[in-house]
Amino acid sequence: MQLSLGPILYYWPRQRIDDFYQQALHSPADIVYLGETVCPKRRELRPQDWLELAVSLAEAGKQLVLSTLALIESRADLATLRKLCEHSGCLMEANDMAAVELLSERRLPFVAGPAINIYNARSLRQLHRAGLMRWVMPVELNRETLRDILEELRQLGIGEQLETEVFCHGHLPLAYSARCFTARALNLAKDDCRLSCLDYPDGLPLYTRDNRILFNLNGIQTQSGRVYNLLPAYRELEEMGVDILRISPAASGTFETLAQFDRARNGATAPPPLIASDRPDEEFCNGYWYGNPGMDSFAGES
Repeated sequence: MQLSLGPILYYWPRQRIDDFYQQALHSPADIVYLGETVCPKRRELRPQDWLELAVSLAEAGKQLVLSTLALIESRADLATLRKLCEHSGCLMEANDMAAVELLSERRLPFVAGPAINIYNARSLRQLHRAGLMRWVMPVELNRETLRDILEELRQLGIGEQLETEVFCHGHLPLAYSARCFTARALNLAKDDCRLSCLDYPDGLPLYTRDNRILFNLNGIQTQSGRVYNLLPAYRELEEMGVDILRISPAASGTFETLAQFDRARNGATAPPPLIASDRPDEEFCNGYWYGNPGMDSFAGES
C-alpha cells in the first residue's frame, strides 16, 4: 500500500508550510496533496506558490495532487477553481461537484476527495466514466460498506481501474458550513474574522460541560474532537485491497505518524498508540470503521 499526506486542513503561516513540505521531501509519503480545501480567505500561499511547491516535491519522487475547496461560496471561488482546472498541469482532487464537472468537461483524470458523497459502486462507475481514477472513502463509512463497494466494483469490471484511498489518521473532516465557527467562538463576524484561524494550528477544541472533547472547530469546517487512527486496522486494510492510506497533517507529530505507518507496511506489528498531538488530554477514535459511534475507540479488529 502507498501512503499519502493529505492537504493541510488548517491555516498556517507561510514559513510553517514551507518547513512542513521540506520535511515531506524526505518522508515515506508516496503521494502529497497540496492546496487549500477549507477557506478561500486563507491566502498565505497563492495558487502559483502551491504549483512551485509541487515541482520540488515531484523532483523528490512524490506524486503530486492539487486539492480544491470543499465549499464553493462565490463567483470568485468558482473563477479560481476554473483557473486551477485549466492551468495547474497537476492531477486534481475534486472536493466539490463543481470541480468534478469542470475536470470532466476538460477530459482530465481526477481524484474524488472525502467531501464527495460516494456511497456505492454504481456512483463510482458513473464518476469513472467522467474521469475518476481514485476515490477517497467518505470518513463516516465502515469497513463492511467498503468491503461491499470493492466487491461490487470487481463485479462491475472496474475494480482494477480505480484506486481506493482511506483517511487513516487525523481529525476527521465531518461537515462544512457557510458560517465560520472559529470567528463565532471569538465573537467576530465572518467577514471580519481577522484570520483568527492562524492562532489555532490544530483547530479550536470544543468540550462538553463535563470537559470531554466533542468537536474540533476549523473555520467553516467541523472536525472530530478525537484523532482518528486506523493504524491498528492496517493488516485488515491491506487484505481488503485498499491502495492508499491517508495521513492528515497536524501541527506536530505528522512525520512520526508517517514513519509508524511505514514500519507497518514493512512488516512491523502495530506499535503502542500514536501520540495524537501536544495536547495531553487528546484521545483517539476509530468507531466509524467498526460500524460504531465515531467517538468509540478500538485497539484492533473487533
